[in-house]
Amino acid sequence: MKIRKGDTVEVIRGEHRGARGKVNTVLLGRDKLGHRDPNDVRVVVAGVNLIIKHQRRTGNVRTQVGRIEREAPIHVSNVMLVSPKSNEPVRVGSMVGADGRKVRREAGTDEAID
Repeated sequence: MKIRKGDTVEVIRGEHRGARGKVNTVLLGRDKLGHRDPNDVRVVVAGVNLIIKHQRRTGNVRTQVGRIEREAPIHVSNVMLVSPKSNEPVRVGSMVGADGRKVRREAGTDEAID
């Protein structure tokens, strides 16, 4: 995956364009049969794409009721990873590191990200 939990990303498309935040969750899409769908990967970014969910009481279960504000998922194609070194949005590629493992890299500079 090019975007992982804990990465800082910047939104590049949509209503929240230019907003930055940390990735809380990466949601892998599934098709009707339960197989992974690589075209439907979404991320939940802290403080971005806030929605209000109206939650009603359901039985005697102790859940929060009323208007709940929370982050909604964004498609992974609408965010870019922010480089920890240059603090700019960068494209992400992959390469084989010195130890033989696959590592993420910045597409323009070929520097390893992690």
